[in-house]
Formats: sequence, C-alpha cells, structure tokens
Amino acid sequence: QVQLVESGGGSVQAGGSLRLSCVVSGSTYTSYCMGWFRQAPGKEREGVATIDSDGSKSYADSVKGRFTISKDNPKNTLYLQMKSLKPEDTAMYYCAADISWGGGHCDLGYYGMNYWGKGTLVTISS
Repeated sequence: QVQLVESGGGSVQAGGSLRLSCVVSGSTYTSYCMGWFRQAPGKEREGVATIDSDGSKSYADSVKGRFTISKDNPKNTLYLQMKSLKPEDTAMYYCAADISWGGGHCDLGYYGMNYWGKGTLVTISS
C-alpha cells in the first residue's frame, strides 16, 4: 500500500526557513508527478509546487523565489525548502503523488494526484 508521510513542519518567525519532507513508500516507480499543496484555515486548498520525473518544476506565484521543490529518488523523498517565510504561508502542508504518471503536464492544475499524505502544520508568526 502506498503511503506518503510528511514531516518538518513547525512554528517559526517571519523571515525564517523550514524544510518539509515527504517519504513515499509501498511501491516502486520511475515515472511520477508529485507536489506540495497547502490549506489555510477557512481557505481552499491550493497548489504550492510540483515536480515530475522529467525534472520539470512549477510554483505558485506566491512562493516563487522563496520555495524550492526537489526529489531524492534513491531515498524516495520529496522536499520543499521554504525560505523568507511569511505569516500568509501558515497552513497545513500536504504532499501528493501520481506514481503512474504517463507524461504530459504536471503542474498546479494537474488533478491526477491519487495519493496524499496526512499533512504537516506550518505556522509563521509575525
């Protein structure tokens, strides 16, 4: 059974940094589209960043230049490095994956993520 487990969330002051991790287990795969999503209290879930097995990445405008998505394939781990954090980045962060990705687009508008983690909470204080 495929499992995604996030970690790395926490509480930091504005301007600080955090690195989120998401370990993917339970299946072998070579082609993937993966991403980070977040949901703030009272708001809809939004895409933050995506990465695919071709190496393409996409970012929400609100995090460009501050967040970096990466994947360590031998470790089966997805990362989100977050810098210059702002109070508006406060949210529950989820990783998601399509590990049978057939190619094509993998971006914030991709709705084929069929595995999700339970989330890790990020709180940014001003």
